[in-house]
Amino acid sequence: MTARVAVIGGGIGGLTAAIALARAGRDVRVYEQAPRFARVGADINLTPNAVRGLDGIGIGDALRRTAARPSHRISRTWDTGEETSRLVMGGAAEERYGSPQLTLHRADLLGALEDAVPPDALVLGRRLTGLVEEPDEVHLAFDDGSTSTADVVIGADGIHSVVRTALHGPEHPDFTGVVAFRAVVPAERLAGLPNLGAFTKWWGPNPETQIVTFPLSRGEDIFVFATAPQDSWTEESWTTAGDADELRAMYADFHPEARGLLDAVDEVLKSALYVRDPLPSWSTDRVTLLGDACHPMMPFMAQGAGQAVEDAVVLSRALTELDVEVAQQLRAYETARRERTARIQIGSRGNEWLKDAGNGDWVYGYDAWTTAV
Repeated sequence: MTARVAVIGGGIGGLTAAIALARAGRDVRVYEQAPRFARVGADINLTPNAVRGLDGIGIGDALRRTAARPSHRISRTWDTGEETSRLVMGGAAEERYGSPQLTLHRADLLGALEDAVPPDALVLGRRLTGLVEEPDEVHLAFDDGSTSTADVVIGADGIHSVVRTALHGPEHPDFTGVVAFRAVVPAERLAGLPNLGAFTKWWGPNPETQIVTFPLSRGEDIFVFATAPQDSWTEESWTTAGDADELRAMYADFHPEARGLLDAVDEVLKSALYVRDPLPSWSTDRVTLLGDACHPMMPFMAQGAGQAVEDAVVLSRALTELDVEVAQQLRAYETARRERTARIQIGSRGNEWLKDAGNGDWVYGYDAWTTAV
């Protein structure tokens, strides 16, 4: 009998898992609390490991039509502008890793994923309020009073995961003391500044302070991401309106080329960065987690979306073993993923990766479609 799989959450990881499972012949439903998909968020940086995963579910061509392909990954010093590393990306990355780096508007990725999910697999406007796991199935309860059952439940419901709370009890993420600013600027407003076609990271005087830029929309826009220390924050949100003048004041001592990027910013979003420690376990016999629900990432290695995609692919492969008990399949998935995601989760906090010369092979070269499960 085909296992009934319920995916809680229709974000990047949840939709990737649903598509992969449906392509493998699984009976899958995605329960998303929003009444419709809102294509929100400014940017997404898909490194080669993420693109390889998405190529395998058939949406790679759609992403390539709208994305930019950064030519290099450049590190520069905040005050002198000195380059401390330059990693060739572009066509060289595709030749080395089998897939390119793609940078694009988040809406374009979510749109491609939404289009690829079987229509009868999407259930919108259902917010999970609780679950009860029985030996043979899992009972799901939703905020509209409806219920459902599944053989397997995948919690892909983000940093505020209801599924995670059901498995591990309530807890609160820790504020890192770091805030982030995000903005999108038309490339034409930055004419004359160097390296607009590259992923460039300006390393500040401390690990919490940086400016990152990269192209979007075939190079028509430039995404600007900056972080800085802040003592406190009262709510966890990605959508607080920021102040462009505050942004510029925070980086007034940076190199003129870095300040030139910020001078072109009109509108900016400001958010706090939160972390959680790696979980001791992700799964029970019939319930598991993926993406931010189990390993929320700091953004400094640009691996939040990539690790969710990898999780989704590996989990879909584990769940296609028809003659294996569900609990054994979930254990195989968790074993394949926990060490890698914990390493990246911890490395993202340190914010030292590729500051100086090095290579990204252990991150970018990972293939979720062929790794042992």
